[in-house]
Amino acid sequence: MPLSRRHFFYGSLLAASAKAATLKSPSEKLNIAAIGSGGKGFTDLNGCAGENIVALCDPDDQRAERAFNKFPNAPRYKDFRVMLDKQKDIDAVLVSCPDHMHATAAMWAMARGKHVYCQKPLTRTVWEANQLTAAAAKYGVATQMGNQGYSNAGARECAEIIWSGEIGNVTEVHAWTDRPGRYWPQGPNVEPKTEAVPAHLDWQAWLGASPDRPYSPAYVPRTWRAFPEYGCGAIGDMACHIMGTPNMAMRLSLTGPVSVECLKKEGESKYTYPHQAVIRFDFPARGPMPPVKVFWYDSLKAMPKFDGVPAGELIGDKDNNGSLFIGDKGMVTTGCYGERTRLLPNAKMQDYKLPPPLLTRSPGHYRDWIRAAKGGDAACSNFAVAGPFVQWMLLGVIAMKYEGKLDWDNAAGRFTNNKEANQWLKPVFRKGWHFLG
Repeated sequence: MPLSRRHFFYGSLLAASAKAATLKSPSEKLNIAAIGSGGKGFTDLNGCAGENIVALCDPDDQRAERAFNKFPNAPRYKDFRVMLDKQKDIDAVLVSCPDHMHATAAMWAMARGKHVYCQKPLTRTVWEANQLTAAAAKYGVATQMGNQGYSNAGARECAEIIWSGEIGNVTEVHAWTDRPGRYWPQGPNVEPKTEAVPAHLDWQAWLGASPDRPYSPAYVPRTWRAFPEYGCGAIGDMACHIMGTPNMAMRLSLTGPVSVECLKKEGESKYTYPHQAVIRFDFPARGPMPPVKVFWYDSLKAMPKFDGVPAGELIGDKDNNGSLFIGDKGMVTTGCYGERTRLLPNAKMQDYKLPPPLLTRSPGHYRDWIRAAKGGDAACSNFAVAGPFVQWMLLGVIAMKYEGKLDWDNAAGRFTNNKEANQWLKPVFRKGWHFLG
């Protein structure tokens, strides 16, 4: 007997993950350590401040100063390897360092039985995402990627609207961001200027497992995202948020794409990601859902005008990050984190009643992970969910390096028509750094 549509949509989500094996009582507080305590790391610490913050690690004393002041009793480290091997009271770890060290830090923590909350993107490469997915299952720890939209009620509402058949069969999804150029300079074809390392920064600890190179202020504190050695560009920074709702609603990770292509790019550079790009992912049928084309727009300047969308009604157009689902019976739009989900045109929302909820609502992204670490259900963006999602998203990063379509074999984990492109699936680790901890 074929599976019902409800089982396909809802049951497959529930089957993704098991509860964590190493548990604390819900009434006990977790002992949490931070790997990356400034910037987004400080945000993550505040999100977990109701627990015990027992250690802070950051190679940049200046960047981490707010965390040091807020948690003055927490021991401080510059090298997370030292912290994890020395301090035995740690239950869980926040990984909030730059992208190039996400996987290594998370792997070291999980191998020592620590629960892990890792910022988005989960990893910088496809191979690392696969390794973390397997490791989370092996070590039985509670995990969560920091794409808060997965906990947003609007993202769940969007999925339920689509699953109800309200807009028919969805054959196109469009998602866009304003990040390139607005928050960091993607595109300038200028070699980063070398300078002396500031006294407050341990540059070798910041580089971590990546190849050694001279310090440049072009990389820090957050502009590293533009450089392929350290970040994944705007798609890595924002697609985990913006395409999180499409991934959930369209069940994209069930199959992964069959191909990916960079259709357009401008402002190319030998040092950074391009200033703007358009990337298309082609997904096959997934259960009762037909094949779908997913478009990513790196920069608003790359965005087209969409037929049938009234002026000013596209959510995300005004605040510059959002998504659009196009079905054969209608359209749905959402904001960056799945918020403000609406049918288009907006007039359709006047008398519209949301379908009955299928997905459990989240208590909040940090609380979801903390609850899982204390014996609750697996967090909504645990690594069994986040790993496959990030794997297909990262194919778009590789596609920006090549002209033409890249055919992808999801089961084999490789490109089939461009052997050279496969070299970017796995990182090169610096001597002395061991990925498996």
